Amino acid sequence: MAAASSCSTLALCSSLATHCKISMNPPPPPMLYLSRPKFCASGLYTRPTFSLTPKFSQTEAPVIESEPEAAVTTPEEPAPVVESISKDEPKREEVFAVVMIGSRQYIVFPGRFLYTQRLKGADVNDKIILNKVLLVGTKTTTYIGKPVVTNAAVHAVVEEQGLNPKVVVFKYKKKKGYRRNIGHRQPNTRIRITGITGYQDYPAVTLDSLKS
Repeated sequence: MAAASSCSTLALCSSLATHCKISMNPPPPPMLYLSRPKFCASGLYTRPTFSLTPKFSQTEAPVIESEPEAAVTTPEEPAPVVESISKDEPKREEVFAVVMIGSRQYIVFPGRFLYTQRLKGADVNDKIILNKVLLVGTKTTTYIGKPVVTNAAVHAVVEEQGLNPKVVVFKYKKKKGYRRNIGHRQPNTRIRITGITGYQDYPAVTLDSLKS
């Protein structure tokens, strides 16, 4: 009896081993199934459909709807209104002159300022008249003096009495120990030209007179 029971037990185990197979391998990955293209009755081609079986179930992420922020509107500042005031300024007379002051000659015209050598007896804001006018020129005519333009005058105003930049005078004698360093500033006068008058009565120079 013991032998018969052991034989039946072995037969039962062998039958179970054939029907139940235990494998330690991991489950296969999901398969991708591709359906064959289908043609409609009209002969048009339809795209194949893809089906994917996920391995694990995934939860959908929550959708958060954000309200649009209200646009901040800043009040626009009005642009400043600039009113242009037109002033009728008198046009300068288009005239120039060559005047001699001391031993130098200067080209002057109304509105110009220049530095000259010190004018003795002239104070600031004093009005002076320069009579040594060698030439006067306008837009159309020219007046050349012989040697000066008679009755012509250049009017100016004294603006400042000052000094020129320093000039260094250095004296040296070799092997004598003689050295002298002297600085000098020449006094000057700043004047502004206000007008040129009195030249209209003088005969003008033309091309015909120069040719003759």
